[in-house]
Amino acid sequence: MRESALLIVAIAAFIASAFVPGGPVDTATHTEASVPVPDANLVGEPSPTPTYLAPGEIAVPRAADGQFYADARVNDRAVRFLVDTGATGVALTGDDARNAGIFWSPTDLRIVAHGASGPVEGVRVEIERIALGDHEIRDLEAVIVPQGLPVSLLGQSFLTEMGAMRIEGDRMVLGD
Repeated sequence: MRESALLIVAIAAFIASAFVPGGPVDTATHTEASVPVPDANLVGEPSPTPTYLAPGEIAVPRAADGQFYADARVNDRAVRFLVDTGATGVALTGDDARNAGIFWSPTDLRIVAHGASGPVEGVRVEIERIALGDHEIRDLEAVIVPQGLPVSLLGQSFLTEMGAMRIEGDRMVLGD
């Protein structure tokens, strides 16, 4: 029970951090962002090809907007993620969740955080399988944010399971 409460607090903090002014979900302003925002033009483009290093390691190249994007698999469906080391959890856009076979009703929406733009509605879910390279996690708690999230976020709840994380020049190396 205590672990569930801590996880809920961590997810709420993660969602709240996404909604700071200039953050990836701040729809009130798109100028002078204080936090890097994914370039909307790059979100739909193919990610730079990751490099598989030693077994268990993957190098994700920096995109033209300075961010790191990874194409992972959610329930065996491809999903583009912004690798967000500052996020505590995984957040899926509404479209990515539906494409991965995760469905919900508008009646499932609850306030999952409060941001600079006001309350953030989302749905807490459990992802059956999420994989990046040869790293797979089952039954991972996540949040679906159906409105306002331009790209799904891959946060610490997944990244820490991969082991080490480091930046080497223009690539992020995940795993050990």
